[in-house]
Amino acid sequence: MNILLRRWLLLCLVSLTLIYFLSSLSQLTLSRPPSRAPYNLDTDLPSDSPPPPKKHVNWSTYSPRNAPTSTIPLPRSTHAPSLPKIQARIFAETQEQGLERLERLQAVKDAFTHSWRGYTRHAWLHDELKPVTGEYRDVFGGWGATLVDSLDTLWIMGLEREFKVAVEAVAGIDFGTAGEDVLNVFETTIRYLGGLLAAYDLSGGRFPVLLEKAREVGGMLMGALDTPNHMPVTRWDWQLSAFSETEMEASNHAIASEVGSLTLEFTRLAQLTGEDRFYDAVQRITDEFERAQNGTRLPGLWPMMLNVRRLMFHTDNTFTLGGMSDSLYEYLPKQYLLLGGRVEQYQSMYTYALETAKKYLFFRPLHPENADILISGTTKMNGVGNPHLDPQGQHLTCFVAGMVALGAKAFEQPDDLAVAEKLMHGCIWAYDAMATGIMPELFRSAPCEDANNCTWSDERWYDGVNAFYKHQEGEKDASPAARARRLIELNKLPKGFTEITDGRYLLRPEAIESVWVMYRVTGDRKYQDVAWRMFTAISEATKTKFGHAGIQNVNDVGSGTIDVCESFWTAETLKYFYLVFADEGVVSLDEWVLNTEAHPFKRG
Repeated sequence: MNILLRRWLLLCLVSLTLIYFLSSLSQLTLSRPPSRAPYNLDTDLPSDSPPPPKKHVNWSTYSPRNAPTSTIPLPRSTHAPSLPKIQARIFAETQEQGLERLERLQAVKDAFTHSWRGYTRHAWLHDELKPVTGEYRDVFGGWGATLVDSLDTLWIMGLEREFKVAVEAVAGIDFGTAGEDVLNVFETTIRYLGGLLAAYDLSGGRFPVLLEKAREVGGMLMGALDTPNHMPVTRWDWQLSAFSETEMEASNHAIASEVGSLTLEFTRLAQLTGEDRFYDAVQRITDEFERAQNGTRLPGLWPMMLNVRRLMFHTDNTFTLGGMSDSLYEYLPKQYLLLGGRVEQYQSMYTYALETAKKYLFFRPLHPENADILISGTTKMNGVGNPHLDPQGQHLTCFVAGMVALGAKAFEQPDDLAVAEKLMHGCIWAYDAMATGIMPELFRSAPCEDANNCTWSDERWYDGVNAFYKHQEGEKDASPAARARRLIELNKLPKGFTEITDGRYLLRPEAIESVWVMYRVTGDRKYQDVAWRMFTAISEATKTKFGHAGIQNVNDVGSGTIDVCESFWTAETLKYFYLVFADEGVVSLDEWVLNTEAHPFKRG
């Protein structure tokens, strides 16, 4: 009996030991963190398993299915017109002003190096740094968008050692495969192709690998134009194009700016490589825009959305120079300059568009100090063809002031320079009016029906506020003035504004881009002071441990940051701030043309 009892006790002990061991092993397994695969772009959570590898394409051997039967040659005439000077002739400053300018220049450079250090330490070879958490995200093919996009900024700021390290990294990028199935052709063009070409140009061709990589990217993007009518597939499944017999067709619901803003990069690539096919591809697109310009619902302007599969430019009724249209217009005068004035078409298209915008998009807002300023809004054509102005201002439309100033000089239209100044001061007002000193993404203001009868009164502002919120219930028996004051208080509206539609600031460059152009065109030092005011406000509100981040609400100090820093922060915004305070010979507008990502290309 004792023997049986001992055996039973021993068996229990072994069983308990085994149960404890298995339980501990289970707990150990459950407590281990999952392996950190790259972040899933949709959920920002670690993926359970790595994605399947993408196939590799040698784009240099890609055979197009719809090769054109003829090629439009790059204009090479030696008898180009003499282009007028763009920059002011006088940039006078005292010794004290010069010292102040250099201090400001250094402060901008310090902001860049802080952001660049965060990127190189925490997001190297990835597209973007997440500046709040110190992580990364890949949203533009996974080829290192910030790295490539910022190459020319490194060179301009004299960071030659960092530039060389970056070029070595670029040499290892494989553009024969991508981290995404579907590529945004426009974003790939401006960030990668533009970044590579600008770095090659600025460094005087000392790094041939940059042009080699640019040609590789250009060859890849030509696949997105391999359609029966040679118009682009703007959201392009590159693997389907390379490995399927399926015939691709151009997009039937395309954003206007994404179709019409490939010209500068492809033209510069053609100029540097001597391959006319790159110029031919974008010139065909321009010709279609020119043919359609007089047949849209608002002749002179193109709508936000296009059907380029059927070449229908008249189905949409919304017109703006802001988001989804912006760079389409910006590239017209710049392409004219890049081609050395050899193609008059770009001037005529720009002039027609600008005259229409002056009439239907630009409006004078009610201003508490009666400043004669302009804002570029949005117009919708109703069913009977009548225009209706939506007085919505966008940070994105702030580029318009610089574009109009550039066009005024390039096409010798001095009256347009006054229009550019008014547009510029409209954006400056939107910066200065907010609690943080930073302009929001979207806002609305009270437009004056008659620009010559725009004297401020609280009552006129109240009328504008009540009209905007006409469907919102107010207090019973409240007077119109009392109702408006309540709405203003609830929505924290600065004087003259009727709505802060989107209060975020996403580190955008458009306003400082125009400030820089206005300074270079006029030589007026007030624009340096404006730039410094903008820079200090932005730097204070956006700086994080790892870099700089967008903010939630520009009209609420301390509203919180957004864990996103797109590549244009180091590629554009800080570059423009730097150039405002740099010597006027650095990236002179008489020698260089800048694309929408602020990448400079040598003028033809």
